[in-house]
Amino acid sequence: MLGLAFAMGTPPGGQAGGGQSAFMNLVPLVLMFAIFYFLLIRPQQKKAKEHRALLDSLKKGDNVVTAGGIFGKVTAIDETVATLEIATGVNIKVKKGHIAEVIKKD
Repeated sequence: MLGLAFAMGTPPGGQAGGGQSAFMNLVPLVLMFAIFYFLLIRPQQKKAKEHRALLDSLKKGDNVVTAGGIFGKVTAIDETVATLEIATGVNIKVKKGHIAEVIKKD
């Protein structure tokens, strides 16, 4: 008998009006989504937008650092590939998305 009462979803002797309780069960889920959005999703989107702007503003002669920590000077730039001079006469090609930052000249 007790198992049947739990299977039906209402407590024994309780009322069957579940419209308001269903809404109250949704409130914590909405709050959790809002917290995740403002603490995780939104900052990641902002950082990705800033990185895209950095990559779009790259030009020949910029001093950059790659995600792997390699310092170099941009000698050529293509749609997806950037050529960096890491030492005199030593050029490497890296994927443009792996450039982490532009180093400011003092």
